[in-house]
Amino acid sequence: MIDDLDLGFDEPERGEKGRHRRGFMNRRNGGGSGGRGKTVFALLMALVLLGGIGGGAFYGFDRVQNYFVTPDYDGAGTGEAMVEVKQGALIADIGDALVAADVVKSTKAFIEAAEENALSKNIQPGLYKVRKQMSAEKALTMLLDRKNKVTNQVTIPEGRTAKDSYKLLSEKTKIPVKEFETAAKNPKALGVPDSWFVRKDGKKVTRSIEGFLYPDTYEIAPNATAEGLLKNMVGNFLSVTEEMKFAEQVAEKRGGISPYEALIVASMAQAEAGNADDLGKIARVAYNRAYSGKFPCSCLEFDVSVNYYWQLTGKKTKASKDMTTADIRDPDNPYSTHAHPGLTPTPINNPGKQALQGAMDPPEGGWLFFVAIDKEGHSAFAETNAQHERNIEKAKQNGVL
Repeated sequence: MIDDLDLGFDEPERGEKGRHRRGFMNRRNGGGSGGRGKTVFALLMALVLLGGIGGGAFYGFDRVQNYFVTPDYDGAGTGEAMVEVKQGALIADIGDALVAADVVKSTKAFIEAAEENALSKNIQPGLYKVRKQMSAEKALTMLLDRKNKVTNQVTIPEGRTAKDSYKLLSEKTKIPVKEFETAAKNPKALGVPDSWFVRKDGKKVTRSIEGFLYPDTYEIAPNATAEGLLKNMVGNFLSVTEEMKFAEQVAEKRGGISPYEALIVASMAQAEAGNADDLGKIARVAYNRAYSGKFPCSCLEFDVSVNYYWQLTGKKTKASKDMTTADIRDPDNPYSTHAHPGLTPTPINNPGKQALQGAMDPPEGGWLFFVAIDKEGHSAFAETNAQHERNIEKAKQNGVL
């Protein structure tokens, strides 16, 4: 019987998937370029041996062929199939997905094709339109061609509130806004560590997802959920702030201020700045007003926070010029920075990297005032009220006020 023959070859691992999940070597780097040659040689030896045993032994030919030859389809395939490459997927994982969709005949064939193509490491996560019953080599080529990627992306601009972000996500995914609101009620479940919810200014911590939904362009998977999308945004925030060493830098350079307070300041600057060049200076104004003791009642007096509370509670927002004194000094509005000293209970939007950088390491200056000075959104900064009044006159001359 052929099962009893010793052909002089080590038996290949049956569980090649598990082996290849640890990575694969590029053939150009010496990753076993003679693999297929050995397979063909082994098959020829088996045929010689079978011939020597006798014609009756050919009943085992199919078994021998399947044992030594990697199952693979021929050609470019037909029809259409959709395959998702998940974030962090290894080559074997992608091969499994292709097999499940009947795109390639075996995971091993796809692994071997990937081993022979140095570009295989460039396959990006996402949804791809391919064909059924393709050769593994052709399937790999289609996955490397960006034209075959089905893009379903959503861009969350800098400075959008959580509520605005839910609307954008809902419009793109058709997931009801209510599901995002429900998922957002538990920031910890979405990945925000407890260590972020610390204040050193004596105010009670209000746990909110606001500030942690990092503005960026996101790829939306076909089976996306509200919770999954928000987790992805929080994860992005944590990655960016970790790379910036945001918490460490705030602790070192903004002594006595917690990272959460700095995040609130970043959101304030993001909302007030008409130009990215001014983000750091506006953050400095916020710190000077809230912490220096040189500004009346240590109140920020930023109108944008009033509007945030109105949006949060379902009320209509107003432009600053349309706000009354009663509006901005409403003691029942916890986000009124005219009525209440110091920072707001939470961030008032989701700031981008430049705003975070500005709050983490603002330029030195004793500024207490700023006003938009030109139609490009640049602001003029002042240390005294007299200087500020002169800047206001310039703004009026420029047609800004």
